[in-house]
Amino acid sequence: MNNDHQYTNELAHESSPYLLQHAHNPVNWYPWGDMALQKAKAENKMLIISIGYAACHWCHVMEHESFEDAEVASIMNTNFICIKVDREERPDVDQVYMTAAQLITGRGGWPLNAIALADGRPFYAGTYFPKDKWMNMLSYFADMQQKQPDALVKSAAQVTAGIHATEHVTFKSNEKIFTIKDLDKQFETWKPNIDLTRGGENRAPKFPMPSAWAYLLQYHYLSNNEEALKALTVTLDNMALGGIYDHLQGGFARYSTDANWHVPHFEKMLYDNAQLVTLYASAFQATKNPLYKKTVYETLGFIQQELTSPEGAFYASLDADSEGVEGKFYVWTKEEVDSVLGDDAELFSTYYNITAEGNWEHGNSILFRNETDDTIASSFNLTVEQLKNKIDAAKTKLLHVRSARIKPGLDDKILSSWNALMITGYAKAYRVFNEERFLDAAINCAGFLLQNVIAANGEMTRNYKAGKATINALLDDYAFTIAAFIELYQATFEEKWLTEADKLTAYALEYFFDDESKMFFYTHNQYADLIARKMELSDNVIPSSNSEMAKNLFLLGHFFNNDDYISKAKQMLINVEADAQRNIYFYANWGMLQA
Repeated sequence: MNNDHQYTNELAHESSPYLLQHAHNPVNWYPWGDMALQKAKAENKMLIISIGYAACHWCHVMEHESFEDAEVASIMNTNFICIKVDREERPDVDQVYMTAAQLITGRGGWPLNAIALADGRPFYAGTYFPKDKWMNMLSYFADMQQKQPDALVKSAAQVTAGIHATEHVTFKSNEKIFTIKDLDKQFETWKPNIDLTRGGENRAPKFPMPSAWAYLLQYHYLSNNEEALKALTVTLDNMALGGIYDHLQGGFARYSTDANWHVPHFEKMLYDNAQLVTLYASAFQATKNPLYKKTVYETLGFIQQELTSPEGAFYASLDADSEGVEGKFYVWTKEEVDSVLGDDAELFSTYYNITAEGNWEHGNSILFRNETDDTIASSFNLTVEQLKNKIDAAKTKLLHVRSARIKPGLDDKILSSWNALMITGYAKAYRVFNEERFLDAAINCAGFLLQNVIAANGEMTRNYKAGKATINALLDDYAFTIAAFIELYQATFEEKWLTEADKLTAYALEYFFDDESKMFFYTHNQYADLIARKMELSDNVIPSSNSEMAKNLFLLGHFFNNDDYISKAKQMLINVEADAQRNIYFYANWGMLQA
């Protein structure tokens, strides 16, 4: 027992900030691994597998309501072996049990809570549970294990069979030559779902989905389809002007809860900002819109100030909450703005839609824009240059005040795949804007990966914190690192980056590639110890590792004149062609390969 805490569990030995948050819960948490699984089998107990991440608001809510409660913990500890998982460290575990939740309930999200047999096969899974429902459910299954254990075994077998069947790809033997007509058809199928007024898809919440808009940028380049360009620019404009963007410091929140990009879910993730830097830099190349350049520079400023480690690598995320309140760090009351800005408060409040009653909740306002500089400058009898100078000066004052507030929590673990995405973002920004410090940041991080997470034979680790890397890398770590090194080669023409990319590719082919389907498994064949060995196929907020590997093979095949690489890339694309035709939005990274 730790003298400073009433309770201490096995998570106290972990490095993940998310797991450490739960180290002093009364729940006897274990990290994912043999210790917990063997204990469950030895004691004939069911498993609770609870998955989340440090920046997750509802994960914090459920911890406070249930996992910090001694009465709830008693039910959990008596009847279950309880496992906590950081989904960012172990997305392979998350992938299996998220599939279970989607099969059972039709929906997913975090926190993800699965109930499983001692061997890991789930029979129930869901997301957030209020305390009373959580206790009732656990008591129900504890009773069921005593009275009807065969029913649980039968349910677990059915769910596990469903997990094996999802995202299963088979080898397609047909030849295919992709044409612009294929791309036209995909866009026409997707177009009715695009919000051509506010950007993104016609839905709420709205996620940035950078690969979808990168696909449209490439499609427009090939087709000159003006509607595709409009869909892209409307999306980028509204995100950069909306509340999802931090107008004082730069950087994007994870998603917007509404259809207008006004109200964010306030956590800031490295992977979003890395990809959005790449996207906005690429869009600037095509449009020369100064808003896009400003967005890149400010976002990279945020990355440098808040998410860059002393070694030149990048931290994972900033929390949505501070002082237990979502968004508290970022929002303003009209009174606060008036007291800080004085005579310029009216201008600033008009510019960013700050009102006396608040544009959000509890009298608070989120900064977002919906009027042009020309319109506001005219209404205040200013030139556009005068307006920008006043707004910039006001932002500096407010940022100074905000910096004195209690900051959201930092998840300071370093993930290989997300760092690779950031290398690509910095290298792309350098190629577009010729800013030497952007290239320096990319090379520094690449050097960090080579020194700390990539072995001489090409084997990688996934995580790094406090001088230690403890988790075997997954396919996305290889895929995005290879892509980052290819981008660095294109920025510097130093062949060592291509050589390193090829070394990692050879390793991935040896340990992840499936000769039967000609696709890649998500887990290394020597470390595939879960109830299902999954393949990651569809593109989401981060592109799938298979689509990224296919692009890598295609590019490296041309760089090295390697026909086998090119052939593999083409076969992978053919395997998912039907899915891409049906829903290019979730196969957009694949779509860029067929183009």
